Amino acid sequence: MNVSNVVKLGLKKNWKQFSLLILINAFVGGMAGLERTILPALAEEEFGLSTNTIILTFIVIFGVSKALANYLMGKLAQKRGRKKLLVIGWLFGLPVPFMIMFATNWNYILAANILLGINQGFAWSATVIMKIDLVGEKQRGLAMGINEFAGYVAVGIVAFLTGYIASNYGLRPYPFYLGISIAVLGLLGSVLLIRDTHQHVAVESKESTIVRLANVFIDTSVRHPNLGSVSQAGLVNNLNDGMIWGLLPIFLAAKDFNLEQIGIIAAVYPAVWGIGQLFTGGMADRMSKKKLLFWGMIFQGVAIIGFAGISSYVLFILTAALLGLGTAMVYPTFLAAIADNIHPGQRAEGIGVFRLWRDLGYAVGAILTGIIADLYSYNTAIVFIAVLTFLSAVIILVRMRN
Repeated sequence: MNVSNVVKLGLKKNWKQFSLLILINAFVGGMAGLERTILPALAEEEFGLSTNTIILTFIVIFGVSKALANYLMGKLAQKRGRKKLLVIGWLFGLPVPFMIMFATNWNYILAANILLGINQGFAWSATVIMKIDLVGEKQRGLAMGINEFAGYVAVGIVAFLTGYIASNYGLRPYPFYLGISIAVLGLLGSVLLIRDTHQHVAVESKESTIVRLANVFIDTSVRHPNLGSVSQAGLVNNLNDGMIWGLLPIFLAAKDFNLEQIGIIAAVYPAVWGIGQLFTGGMADRMSKKKLLFWGMIFQGVAIIGFAGISSYVLFILTAALLGLGTAMVYPTFLAAIADNIHPGQRAEGIGVFRLWRDLGYAVGAILTGIIADLYSYNTAIVFIAVLTFLSAVIILVRMRN
């Protein structure tokens, strides 16, 4: 039987499986949001860690493990199948809430973040690639917008809920009961409900006119003008997200905001980021991806430098919303642009390389901001990250082709 006569590409034709993948990705995002608000407070209050560099080690560990898992997932996806790697990702994520709940020293937290990084790298990458496989070339931006919406709204909701629970019932164990439920549901849903998409890739590969890359790693990282531009911007995007994740809660606490207020500010950014992608994803299918990426990075830079000059609670919420809007403009566009410029047979590996560089940004951002904040000040670290974000926008403007 001819596969192309049975398997059809498109969002409407595959809406049931697509919807299930949205649900699974929401659970993946929930795992990332589990510690986003409260882990810096846990480091200071329960483990007595006082320097920013030491506190931000958990983001470095998470970023490196997630980046390597992304790359490995991309390399293995074509041979082993997307679904298998999705399930493996959840098996790594299952112990995480238990390890944080019962940790007796900071090393347990670091070990939990290694597992969380592997969970995010395998599971999130699998849902991204499978959705692109299902929809075909015409709706990639919309597909990625919906995917990232589900994931990052879940990050925001869980970040808020854990902050609220911690402020009312303590940092441990109650916020992490939520994480146990998420991990169990994500694993069971992946095993019982998700089907692999290798047949969809086979159909699209037959129709594709894109020339295969000579070396997927080198071309996606640097050599190809569009792929290289997207990869550097992805790294810088997560570099500033690593700063927001690790330094902003400490920065806000130093300004005498309470844990619930910090949780709301921390939740606004990924919530606007997530909701905005419902609109910006579709825009990436119709508009210049270069323009969306350029202006998205500019908005991020403006918002980040704004954090250094404000003190009002309301202004912090508005600035976090602007940062979320800028990130919403670039996030689905990154993935759609990678898929546009790479052959379907090399798609998984190319996305894996992009996500390797993008998520190494967490580690780079955490190290840079921690060191600069220790040596100089929070404001200096924030301004430095804003300058790097503006420079990334310039690279897109100069190098990327429409």
